[in-house]
Amino acid sequence: MVKITPQIIVMAGLEQWVSDRLHDILGLSDRYVSQFMIGLARKSSSADDFVTRLQQTGTIDIDQSVTGFAHELYAKVPLSYLLPLRRLWDRPLSEWNVHVLPVLMWQWSFCLFLFVDPSEGGCGETSSCSGASDQKSIKREEEEEEEEWEKEERERLHDLEERDAFAERVRQKDKDKTRNIAERTDKKAYEEAQKRLKMAEDDQRNMLPELRKRSRWEYLKKREEEKLEDLDAEIKDEEYLFSSDNLTEREKKDLEYKRTLRDLAKDYKSAGAREQEERKNRYYMPEEKRSKDVPQRDLELEDTPLELGGEQGRWEEERLRTAALSFGAKRERELGVQQEQDRYQLILEEDEMINFVSTQEGPSLSQADLKKQSMQEVRRSLPIFPYREDLLRAITQHQILVIEGETGSGKTTQIPQYLMEDGYTKGGMKIGCTQPRRVAAMSVAARVAEETSVKLGNEVGYSIRFEDCTSERTVLKYMTDGMLLREFLTEPDLASYSVVIIDEAHERTLHTDILFGLIKDIARFRPDLKVLVASATLDTERFSCFFDEAPVFRIPGRRFPVDIYYTKAPEADYLEACVVSVLQIHVTQSPGDILVFLTGQEEIEACCELLQERCRRLGSKIAELVILPIYANLPSDMQAKIFTPTPPGARKVVVATNIAETSLTIDGIIYVIDPGFCKQKSYNARTGMESLIVTPCSRASANQRAGRAGRVAAGKCFRLYTAWAFKHEMEETTVPEIQRTNLGNVVLLLKSLGINDLIHFDFMDPPPHETLVLALEQLYALGALNHLGELTKLGRRMAELPVDPMLSKMILASEQYKCSEEILSIAAMLSVNNSIFYRPKDKVVHADNARMNFTVPGGDHLVLLNVYNQWVESGFSTQWCYENFIQFRSMRRARDVRDQLEGLMERIEVEVVSAQGDCVPIRKAVTAGYFYHTARLSKGGYKTVKHQQTVYVHPNSSLFEEQPRWLIYHELVFTTKEFMRQVIEIDSSWLLEVAPHYYKSKELEDSSTKKMPRKQGKTKDELG
Repeated sequence: MVKITPQIIVMAGLEQWVSDRLHDILGLSDRYVSQFMIGLARKSSSADDFVTRLQQTGTIDIDQSVTGFAHELYAKVPLSYLLPLRRLWDRPLSEWNVHVLPVLMWQWSFCLFLFVDPSEGGCGETSSCSGASDQKSIKREEEEEEEEWEKEERERLHDLEERDAFAERVRQKDKDKTRNIAERTDKKAYEEAQKRLKMAEDDQRNMLPELRKRSRWEYLKKREEEKLEDLDAEIKDEEYLFSSDNLTEREKKDLEYKRTLRDLAKDYKSAGAREQEERKNRYYMPEEKRSKDVPQRDLELEDTPLELGGEQGRWEEERLRTAALSFGAKRERELGVQQEQDRYQLILEEDEMINFVSTQEGPSLSQADLKKQSMQEVRRSLPIFPYREDLLRAITQHQILVIEGETGSGKTTQIPQYLMEDGYTKGGMKIGCTQPRRVAAMSVAARVAEETSVKLGNEVGYSIRFEDCTSERTVLKYMTDGMLLREFLTEPDLASYSVVIIDEAHERTLHTDILFGLIKDIARFRPDLKVLVASATLDTERFSCFFDEAPVFRIPGRRFPVDIYYTKAPEADYLEACVVSVLQIHVTQSPGDILVFLTGQEEIEACCELLQERCRRLGSKIAELVILPIYANLPSDMQAKIFTPTPPGARKVVVATNIAETSLTIDGIIYVIDPGFCKQKSYNARTGMESLIVTPCSRASANQRAGRAGRVAAGKCFRLYTAWAFKHEMEETTVPEIQRTNLGNVVLLLKSLGINDLIHFDFMDPPPHETLVLALEQLYALGALNHLGELTKLGRRMAELPVDPMLSKMILASEQYKCSEEILSIAAMLSVNNSIFYRPKDKVVHADNARMNFTVPGGDHLVLLNVYNQWVESGFSTQWCYENFIQFRSMRRARDVRDQLEGLMERIEVEVVSAQGDCVPIRKAVTAGYFYHTARLSKGGYKTVKHQQTVYVHPNSSLFEEQPRWLIYHELVFTTKEFMRQVIEIDSSWLLEVAPHYYKSKELEDSSTKKMPRKQGKTKDELG
């Protein structure tokens, strides 16, 4: 029996009436237009307001018939039971029961008779009786509906209260942890001084007995030596002055006694020295320790020197020495110079040396002063230096300034220093400078700290994801743009900053675009905040227009000119063209190092192999060529080799990804080879798949690459494409990352900042609508947003973790499954971007065998957990990583990530507990976070559950050959196929347990267990 509510009867009749009238007036009739008209009438405050709203839509001409229709519709719309709701919407929940519900129930009792047409006839006595019973049942249903609605509303409001309370607790924790030096009173300082004096006195009192004992030992030792010398001198005097014939028997006995005493004392002393020497070289049996000491987390084994002596120490030292590359020419030359110096070394006693003095007037400069002086000379030689005063004047006059300066002009390092010198850091204010990459923030901060002669982390520091090198004294802070975004959570108005510099703005990273909108908004109500947007290649007019017609300050001139050369015809194979160009430059051009830009690790390794092979073939016909790769997954010791000086008579070739465009400055680069390609991340909102695609780079990137050649001397840039292709086939600028990436993290961050209207947020380039909708859908499925799009308490806790929303949901779900200790390790290992295992081409078999040794049942997440646990048991050993082909740098970073996440667990109020070896809770926690990424094995291979997209297990996965029925994957990446990375086996019933709102049991039915229907099949003849 279908139950009909009063609202359905009313609305159905009204919609029909509106549809008929629209057909009479306009000649058209549509259900959705009728619903729109009714909705607009409900929102209007009067009939005239309804007519005005209709006119504003611009879809209908207002005449007398339309006006009459509007007044009739407004009179018919059931506003009477909605007005109390609208008026009392903002009242507290406790008032709802008192005011709203009685009015609602009273109004609903009349809803059946609001729009009954008298011409259709009334109801008789019999029908009135049945109508009364129907009305009672309808009323009862309405009460149940109201109770359910009230319950949902109460739960929503309770969740919002808990969310706000959680945010307040987080703010209070931050406030308690922040030390405010300025507020410390004299009384407090006096108390602390008294405390320190008391501690010093206690220490002195405890140390005095020990000091007395040591002093007594030293005195007795010295006295023993003096007495022995006196006794020896006395014996010699008596032997020299008196012969044995003139001595009496008693005197002879005394002399013999003294000799015996002297000999015994000397024998005792030599025996003691011999015993001490033996004790040093003696072998001691090691003591047996039953309890195993857990190594400290902050122990850095790679920095501590190995123990001298001992078989293990010598072996590790030898292995580490062989692991480091050394080039023949340089090594032989250094050995030769050392031998020459040793051969002609002047050997003189110290007292025979002649002390020379300098005739130079004034104090002699130390090495540190000389270095500082040379740095100041370099600073004065930069193109920005002559414009220092003009720049500071422009910053004073304008709140927002767009700065355009070519590569090498000194924008990143000098402008913050000028602002510091001009007093922008007075009163505890800070200067913030954002960089698009971690490496850039770290290296630039180190350089500026060196130039200002301060220790990195004091006045000058940096803050990157999972690493904070700042202190209370930091006034100049370099950071990634993502870190500045996270500061908005705790300080929405950036009150502690006087200047914010957004550097390398042309890269248009995801976080940079969000920063543009937020800082533009803040600058409008904080007139004291200065905003500088700086870049080498910038569409200045567009940026100036976005920032309310901000003025542009141009810094002309690169340090050295760069000549640009193009090919006459397009190159078919740009990798081969790169190799030929390097050798051509090496043979024909003057000395200077070469920088080659390629798209990724595979191309870089192939290029290095080709160059080494050609150089080996040419032998001594050409000078030495030092070939060095640089990419993200390369071990850090090999990355550092690109900064070593080039040996005389040789040439260095650095083969790099686009990380060397802006982030790294390599000294000695004179020649740049640019094939014109780069790898860009693109995101398909429909399938939820990210892919790295090789695409032609933009003209802005090409100019940035050319600028690398003019850092130290006049340089040349060889572009492996035609001038016509540069002008007509390349885009002006790179497509902003916000238009080609997943927006889940950004939407969560903006929601936590209180920005709910994402559609009208001031983006410079708005993201695609479907990407934004998908991000909202994902966050709703994860429970971060409620049905009204408001941030829930769970979403607010997720926003505190600087990881992907699904990863943060996994960490929070571990609290329920009691396995947060293991989930933290897995989350840290997943955060280092698939760079755990190192697979050198010359040792592929050994590396694969080492990787197989870590395999455990269940999936790749458990393999990563096993790797981390074994590394902890080895004492965070560097040698263990070398033996197992694991990148030590990645493991150390995973440990740092884990430590920071563990510190945040207290902040988000999650207790850290262990699952005690049970893997089922761990797999359930992973499922709770990544239920969106589920794949099922079917006849044609794996397919995603929701979109039915064909996907493949990555060959490096531990489940590549097993093929379980249900999988959850960490990410979907398109290279040659749609590969699932980091997969884990699950049970389909867990999906209904963790996400009943997202999956229905029908979707998760296993078709392989279904029986075929019992029906007799037809023969071929019957089928015709």
